[in-house]
Amino acid sequence: MSTQTVGTIRTASDPRVLPLGGFYAWLVWCLANLFVVYLFSVQTGYAIVNANIQKDVGLTVAQIASIAAVYTWAFAICQFFGGALLDRLGARMILPISIGLVTLGVFIFANAKSYEMLLISQFVLALGSCTGFVGAGYVGGKWFGMALFSFMFGLTQFVASFTSAFTQNLIEFALKYMDWRSLFNGVGIAGIVLLIAGSIYIKDREPVHGGMSDGIGAFFGSVLHGMMEVAKIPHVWLASIIGAITFGTMLAAGVVWMPKLLQVHGLSPAIGALGASMLWLGLAVGSVVLVRWSDHIQQRKLPIILGCVAQILTLGALLYLGNVGAAFAMTMCFTFGFFNAAHMLSFSTAADVVRPEQIGTSASIVNGLMFIAGGFFISSPGARIPDAQAAGLTGLAGAQYAALPLVIALFVALVLCFLMKETYPKGQSA
Repeated sequence: MSTQTVGTIRTASDPRVLPLGGFYAWLVWCLANLFVVYLFSVQTGYAIVNANIQKDVGLTVAQIASIAAVYTWAFAICQFFGGALLDRLGARMILPISIGLVTLGVFIFANAKSYEMLLISQFVLALGSCTGFVGAGYVGGKWFGMALFSFMFGLTQFVASFTSAFTQNLIEFALKYMDWRSLFNGVGIAGIVLLIAGSIYIKDREPVHGGMSDGIGAFFGSVLHGMMEVAKIPHVWLASIIGAITFGTMLAAGVVWMPKLLQVHGLSPAIGALGASMLWLGLAVGSVVLVRWSDHIQQRKLPIILGCVAQILTLGALLYLGNVGAAFAMTMCFTFGFFNAAHMLSFSTAADVVRPEQIGTSASIVNGLMFIAGGFFISSPGARIPDAQAAGLTGLAGAQYAALPLVIALFVALVLCFLMKETYPKGQSA
């Protein structure tokens, strides 16, 4: 007879079910997270080399922007299906295919000689990328158990954020010694190595039900049905909106606006860039500490509320205090990133209210909305800058006007937090 408890499983009755945790669980998890690192490196790389591409291929600024937009749109659409496919087919089938698609996209990108080929590369990259971050979270839940799903997903965010803090500098360093095509062909070769390792070692801990044995039509029908089942749960949407707002503000600050805000305070561009890195480092640390604290106190709601409050206070300090020094600015950036890690609990609380076989679908809905919101929040301050200039608002006053939508959005997220129910599973401890 098979007996299951939190964190351990006896498999005498079904040898196809492997134990939770252990060396092989960490091996599969590490490969899934190496895929996340690979994705972040490729995504970061385009932001750095697009000027080289524009000159080499002979593109306009509008074309360079549209290439990035194609990736964004394709990823946002594919993202909603990625988790459902993981739930139906498992990591063993989906993740190697995803790694292969991203690797193919990198090679197309590195060797593209036209605008059209660059567009195709972004579509292929987006198609493969849609199961990356969600796939790593899925692997954590399946191989370590739902009691540790939140913590393992937090570790994935730690890996992603830590990578984001340093990848840009590494790519800029590499470009001093090689051209962008050679660099990305090298990245493609690294993808082949990861593909081989993933194809050999990535497995599912237990048999996955819901494959294509009943035909392709029935399979895709079951995927859509599973997505609709999860989408009918109001709490999933509430958690997704809160996560989308909080992580959207993080993307806006970390990708574009924090360096510019710190320069408004009279700090150097180098300090501004360091501030962006401190945001990602804070998020990396917070993704482990806050998620673990949530498991310790067995609550989701309180840490999310505190995270929203802390983000409002730290962003408010940078926007509404007078010229701040470098040390204070770095502290606020790290603190904002640290408490922004509460957005990871949006994945956790959404997973709490669905069946274990639906965690991939719930994660993809949450992550998809985060990604869409991120694009909106990144562009929102820039859209308000001309109005600020027309009104004669410059310096810190102009920054306050431009960032007002971010501040209002965080207050909306805080209100929604109080409407959210507590979902931590009763009797479950990590």
